[in-house]
Amino acid sequence: MSAADVHIDLRGRIALVTGGTGGMGRVITTELARAGAHVVITSRDHQRGDDLRRRIAAEVGADRVEVLTADLSSRADLFRVAAGFSARHDALHMLINNAGAHYRHRWLTVDGVEAHLAVNHLAGFGLTHLLRDRIRADPPARVVNVVSAAMSNVRLPPFGRPRPVPLDLGGVADVRELNPAKGFTPFAAYARAKLLATICGYEFADRWRDEGVTVNAVHPGIVSTGIVDDILPTGLAPFRSLIHRRLLTPEQGASAALRLATDLSLATASGRYYMRDQETRTPNISYDPVTRAAAWQLSLNWVTAAD
Repeated sequence: MSAADVHIDLRGRIALVTGGTGGMGRVITTELARAGAHVVITSRDHQRGDDLRRRIAAEVGADRVEVLTADLSSRADLFRVAAGFSARHDALHMLINNAGAHYRHRWLTVDGVEAHLAVNHLAGFGLTHLLRDRIRADPPARVVNVVSAAMSNVRLPPFGRPRPVPLDLGGVADVRELNPAKGFTPFAAYARAKLLATICGYEFADRWRDEGVTVNAVHPGIVSTGIVDDILPTGLAPFRSLIHRRLLTPEQGASAALRLATDLSLATASGRYYMRDQETRTPNISYDPVTRAAAWQLSLNWVTAAD
């Protein structure tokens, strides 16, 4: 028994897990497959994805994992994932937007989007939008966005009064204007992207409230993954192993996302944010209707520009 065990029968259910091969994603994929679900994962490295597929097949006694190779920072690859999934499956019952990244330096994707924004927000938004027909085809269905409490406090170290990440979308005409070079800090860029993912998740939840689809966000806790190494100041590098020993395991982190994806007591919960298993509020700006409308439209414009 592990902290991430799924306790319901998921046979006949189809899941898509982004970032399915690393850390939490590997655990989420394994436990969903163990419970009987057919799990489609995205992986930048096809060999790594196929290795996981074969390992899980041996472990659970059935070949229940399918791999789609993609770079989720690329809009074209998001379309390829959506098309590849839709060609094979008529419905999607669980979408877990788990892929995330933190970078030490600012860089732009092939689409000219700041990388934190592309991977931590637009990838999940894009797949949710592009797969909307599959998500709504065979309710009930659930969308889980793995986000971060960093959006509520960008102080490093996190001492003193919490300082939510600033977000001002007034006058912004294109997502490529967000997280600009002037005043750029990686942690704030990461937090802002996670905030936008949460805001747009609230919008999806509102729009699909009567369609048997729930959309929720979860901060899984501070989990021992590579993201922590990227966030740690270089001066703390000698203490990396000690720090990781004090963090949650990938199994513990995955349990929070799996709970939102499978727990029967949350079958109708939607438009909510959880810090692990505790429902709580996000920064006040996330409830502002003008900001929410702007975040939605900017994100939608980016996806549909290539639709």
